Amino acid sequence: MTTITQTTAATSGDTKTEYAHEHGPRLALAEQLPDFYRAMVRLETEAAKGVDPTLYHLIKIRASQINRCAFCIDMHTKDALAEGESVERIVQLSAWEESRHFYTERELAALALTEAVTVLTDGFVPDEVYAQAAAHFDENALARVIAAITVINAWNRIGVTTRMTPGHYTPGQFKK
Repeated sequence: MTTITQTTAATSGDTKTEYAHEHGPRLALAEQLPDFYRAMVRLETEAAKGVDPTLYHLIKIRASQINRCAFCIDMHTKDALAEGESVERIVQLSAWEESRHFYTERELAALALTEAVTVLTDGFVPDEVYAQAAAHFDENALARVIAAITVINAWNRIGVTTRMTPGHYTPGQFKK
């Protein structure tokens, strides 16, 4: 386990903040199942084709927030920021329904669909959510958005189950 210590200079002297111990991963899935992992990477690459990168980042961050995948939140937030996404839009993403004015109607439709697909325990994807998304994307683009949502949910399940550790990712680290 690692302890992260932050040192800050205060007017009355230096102070150190010691954070909780960092957990390590439970399992290195990529090492145990390299062919499966490579297949997931290929799936991710295919799902990303034709999806606006800004929208894809929003989908990945929001699904990761819902699934509480700290590693994926860390990774996709850093990548989005590195590619020019605003801090404000990322900060507001967890409350997008209350801060709709930060997003386009197309993004809002994709976010609603992301939530419906990600939280299937609440029931099926509502017809009105699907219809809203279909109004903003042609069939091919909608299929790609659904694929993007599906892939990030699979990655989230891997990250949460194997307890991948957030905080060490560098933007673009896993780019091909």
